Amino acid sequence: MTTRLDLGSHGASRAAQPVRGATMRTGLAALLALVGAYAVFGSSPARADVVEQVVAIVNDQAIWLSEVRRRAAPYTPQIMAASSQAERVALREQLYTQVLDGLIDEELIRQAATRMHVRVSNEDVERAIANVRRQNNLAEADFWDAVREQGFSPAQYRDDLRRQLLRLKVLNQRARGRVNITEEDVRARYDEEVRRSNRTLRFRASHVFVELPAGASATETAAVRARAEELQARLTARNFQDAVAAVGGGDLGWLRQGDLPQDLEQELLRMEPGQVSGVVRGPNGYHVFLLHEREQGAADVPSYDEVREYIFRQMLDTAMARQEQLFLTELRRGALIERRI
Repeated sequence: MTTRLDLGSHGASRAAQPVRGATMRTGLAALLALVGAYAVFGSSPARADVVEQVVAIVNDQAIWLSEVRRRAAPYTPQIMAASSQAERVALREQLYTQVLDGLIDEELIRQAATRMHVRVSNEDVERAIANVRRQNNLAEADFWDAVREQGFSPAQYRDDLRRQLLRLKVLNQRARGRVNITEEDVRARYDEEVRRSNRTLRFRASHVFVELPAGASATETAAVRARAEELQARLTARNFQDAVAAVGGGDLGWLRQGDLPQDLEQELLRMEPGQVSGVVRGPNGYHVFLLHEREQGAADVPSYDEVREYIFRQMLDTAMARQEQLFLTELRRGALIERRI
């Protein structure tokens, strides 16, 4: 049986009972990709006898080469596909550095959890696994078959899941009182997205155009503008086409954002259908616009109630990611870290 799991974040986050619905940013699919493969990179003959060594010390805790190799192993095929030995060595060093950075962060979080008296119980782990199984609609036996097919044992899967849940619990405790996303914040983000969506919709407009002669002096420019302003004061949707015929301009047809110079476009984007604009200076004269209609795109813009929770979780993820980086910066600053590779 070949089963691909949708190991998203929702089950694990609910299992760990995060602060105000925070999701696990490192999805369980990433856990499956990072654990269980024990193949090591090919190394040069001079280093072939190095089986184990300490590659870093975080306070008084060692990080071992074997763990770096284990975490890096899934990326071996990509590195071995490089065109030259020099490139393979450079890519391997880069990968080892990134993996070691992650292991150092894990150890800092683990030590912080001990100080904060935060722990992950077996029940937390099993609840998270049950949530993943439920999301994928898999019986227990089928779930573990899929886990093994992806290259690691149930024990390895549980160990890595426990580390991720611990990280989440520590960050949630750290974030209490520091992350406060209000209903007004969510609504403002929604309104911003709606405005952005509207700017990408098409709109149909006409314009009356009062031409400015090439090389016009300041006095001539002021006179042309005054004429345009006098004309604009009398314009309505009903008499607009008469003014087009008498003065100049025409139907601009359907436009999208980017079709017109920015100053002209910004005026149109602020307008409602049936509205006449103010006088707008263009490259060659003065325009007055009439917006006929705008594509509403109702099917493409969901209601606030439909997307409220999704927007909230997006904003919470962003806030939690920032808290994580701030926390790790503090932990690194206060730790004794010795890197040996």
